[in-house]
Amino acid sequence: MNKRVLGVIAGIIAVVIGFMVLTKPSSSNLSTGGQTSNHTSGSGTSGVTLIEYGDYQCPYCQQYHPIVKQVATQFNEQIFFQFRNFPLESSHKNARASARAAEAASLQNKFWEMYDLLFEENDPSGATGWVASSNPVTYFNQFAERIGLNLDQFKTDFASSSVNDIINADISAGTALKITGTPTFILDGKKLDPSPASVEAFATVINAAIAAKAQK
Repeated sequence: MNKRVLGVIAGIIAVVIGFMVLTKPSSSNLSTGGQTSNHTSGSGTSGVTLIEYGDYQCPYCQQYHPIVKQVATQFNEQIFFQFRNFPLESSHKNARASARAAEAASLQNKFWEMYDLLFEENDPSGATGWVASSNPVTYFNQFAERIGLNLDQFKTDFASSSVNDIINADISAGTALKITGTPTFILDGKKLDPSPASVEAFATVINAAIAAKAQK
């Protein structure tokens, strides 16, 4: 095999590797010492669980947020709804920082309040607010005060390795499921592909999962 052919092959490999790096969460500082997050709402009487792997800076996750909230409310008695972090750091510069803010709020039992604020205060154009800021922490500190957190404790938890480990554990769990983008929904262990695009579409697959569970 001549040097020219080897050079072409090497170039192709480099392009493929570059594409993989750009379309996955950053692996920098990933550790395996943490446990995955456990942010769950609902009574789950049917035993069915809907998990969202999401990125607070992702505009598609923001668009899905009101749909997801309505679904979680509509099926509150029947299912568990769970959110896990999957920050796409290669394309969303403040994604990990926002996940840190949510996990830090969780340590004061205010995860869902911060979760809502991060999505509702997300400029989908990416031009203003925390998504565009070179220092988004100033926004997150304001959010922490708005939902009644102890600010000093929030700042300490935000910077902690334990919070970072939780995010890394979520990323690892999502990667094991071959998740590459957000939002991705897992219904009772099965990836919904494509993701349902409306409350009605979610209701159809959730009711089917509840019926299947009841027959077992």
